[in-house]
Amino acid sequence: MIEPSSQPVIAVVDDDSVFQFTTSRMLKATKLTNNILQFSNGQMALDFLNHHAANPTKLPDIIFLDINMPVTDGWMFLDEFQKMKEKFSKKARIYMVSSSIDPRDLNRARSNPEVSDYVEKPVSLTKFSELLGG
Repeated sequence: MIEPSSQPVIAVVDDDSVFQFTTSRMLKATKLTNNILQFSNGQMALDFLNHHAANPTKLPDIIFLDINMPVTDGWMFLDEFQKMKEKFSKKARIYMVSSSIDPRDLNRARSNPEVSDYVEKPVSLTKFSELLGG
């Protein structure tokens, strides 16, 4: 098990409260982290990142980002993230997590340099463990 001080900070950016709840439970079940941030849209996540840009202990190591959300969707988040990422005190891996099976979404996500991978919902415990490196 990872020591608490070295546990990764995970951000879940998704407007689906059930997905947020189950994702949080599964991430904790991996025993790799208890540090989970939850945002119901991309703008809330961007505001948090901007506010904590200089504090690496607050910034996420991994971001699970939904595509379809109100206010600021996943694509808009990525556009803004790319503009502001240089001021962050640490780099985050971003995984697009979506129930969309539209090949255009898959290709768009995989062609974005900020996106590490595209993960289809529902996400299994095994997949979360794999993505967290456990």
